[in-house]
Amino acid sequence: MLWLWGLTVHINFKLLISGVLLSLSQQAFAQVNIFTCEPEYAALAEELAPDARIYSATTAMQDPHLVQARPSLIAKMRQADLVVCAGAELEIGWLPMLQMKAANAQVRSTDKGLFFAAEHVDTLDKMANVDRSMGDVHSLGNPHLHFSPERMLLIAKALTKKLVQLDAEQTEAYQQRLQSFSKRWQAASSKWQEVASQLKGMKVIAYHSSFRYLFDFVSIEQVADLEPKPGLPPTSTHLASLLKRAKQGDISAIVVASYQDLRGANWLAEKSSLPVIVLPLSVGGNEQSSDLFSLYDNVLDLLIQEYNAQKLLAL
Repeated sequence: MLWLWGLTVHINFKLLISGVLLSLSQQAFAQVNIFTCEPEYAALAEELAPDARIYSATTAMQDPHLVQARPSLIAKMRQADLVVCAGAELEIGWLPMLQMKAANAQVRSTDKGLFFAAEHVDTLDKMANVDRSMGDVHSLGNPHLHFSPERMLLIAKALTKKLVQLDAEQTEAYQQRLQSFSKRWQAASSKWQEVASQLKGMKVIAYHSSFRYLFDFVSIEQVADLEPKPGLPPTSTHLASLLKRAKQGDISAIVVASYQDLRGANWLAEKSSLPVIVLPLSVGGNEQSSDLFSLYDNVLDLLIQEYNAQKLLAL
């Protein structure tokens, strides 16, 4: 009988181990897979769903308008439960192709696992009529929303609702993370607003409209664009016109995003004696910008340092 009791204990132990392994496997399977189009939304997802598997299709050193549907991206999207993108047609050149090749019905509709940030806020610079002659413009408004603190909080709330929709069992956890993020974000926003007051009235020439929301937030005026038309590189004729504008003496700097070509900016800087400020477009754009909070801190620091330096030179 002793051998029978031992056999029973052995079987029960194996069943217990199997049950634990199955439970762990189910937990791993239940972990939400989040595919983000840009690193700022990967960073936001990490704030709201730190236990999720999060992947960004691009980095701050890439142009988010231009992405190839690589096999690695297709595989990641095929596994995704949720796809988070800026929207407002920023990804129109590559996202539809990626969705088609991934063949993941879950992330083809915003009713399910597709989330466009721009659909949850009012965008700047909407256009009623757009044609090819205007260059790379977005009729639904400027899609570079992440430099608006107010809009990012609204996006965080909307994204939390989407996470709850997809993973209702974790509703309380998602709400707690949103509450924590909101409290820290609002405190940081008050600080940024105070710091930004130092930049009011600053005028710059910038490349594209990448920092449209940042300039709106801190009251910086972009008086000219290094691009002759959105999406087109600077031409010699256009740079000559910018040099003429720069010689009026009221411009403080030339602003370029971390991924953009510096050649036109450097030429103009040399001829006009204006400094070039390279700002991180998103999280990971430089060593100091490791998350959304430090991204704002660093961008404001870089602008203020150069603006104050220019004011000293003018004395």
